[in-house]
Amino acid sequence: MVDSHVERALAAMKREPSRGWTVAALARIAGLSRAPFARRFERMMGTPPLRYLTELRLRQAATRLVTSDARLAEIAIDVGYATEFSFAKAFKRAFGVAPGLFRKRAWSITTAFTARAILRAAD
Repeated sequence: MVDSHVERALAAMKREPSRGWTVAALARIAGLSRAPFARRFERMMGTPPLRYLTELRLRQAATRLVTSDARLAEIAIDVGYATEFSFAKAFKRAFGVAPGLFRKRAWSITTAFTARAILRAAD
């Protein structure tokens, strides 16, 4: 099911994950009021907008950890966390390991196929 209102908000979140999004701001982009937007978003995506945003940020961070040598603090800011500490806490809660250990384990894997499997399993 495609909802063009929700799609506009999704595109904005993906384009600017570090922005301090609120449901009201996303609803404005979608062209809806807050409550109808939140209901439509959850119906389409299976999760509330800000939870989806958190998951998006952490998936983007996991990809950067595996595909770049950027510092953890840089990745944290790029995906919308104010501090490396808050990023590391959220990352560990989502993936079960600290971001540094996640990166170390991913880099030790010998094939790109296996690294991609780790990211898919984390979704």
